[in-house]
Amino acid sequence: MAFTGKYELESQENYEEFLGAIGLLQAKTDDKVITDLVQDGNNFTWKQSIPGKTWSNAFSVGQECELATMTGAKFKALVTMEGGKILIPFPQYHLTAEIIEDKLVMICTTPGEKGVTFKRVSKRI
Repeated sequence: MAFTGKYELESQENYEEFLGAIGLLQAKTDDKVITDLVQDGNNFTWKQSIPGKTWSNAFSVGQECELATMTGAKFKALVTMEGGKILIPFPQYHLTAEIIEDKLVMICTTPGEKGVTFKRVSKRI
C-alpha cells in the first residue's frame, strides 16, 4: 500500500507559527519526528514518535473514528481520502497527507482569515 512505511522528518515550514496558532508552542521540539504508517486497504495505523513520547491513531477511511491529538485529547472525525490524499479534520486544524516521490507530505491548516499552514516533509527510511 502506498502509505505503508517508516518516515523521518526532513523539512518543515511554519512549525512554530502553527504550534502557536493551536496553543501548543510549549510542545516545540528540535527532535526529528519519526512517523510509522501501516495501511491495510482503507484501514490505517499512524504512529508518530520523538525520544520519550509516542502517539498513535488507528482509523478507517470513510468512517467516523475516535482519534487523539498529540496531547491525548480524544475527538471523533470522519476520515476521507480524495485523489490519494488522506483528509482528517482535527478540532483546531485540517490535516492532509499524501505520498509524493516516496516522501510523506503533511499539510496542516488552521481555519480563519489569519490561518496558518504548516507543511512537514518526511523521507522514507
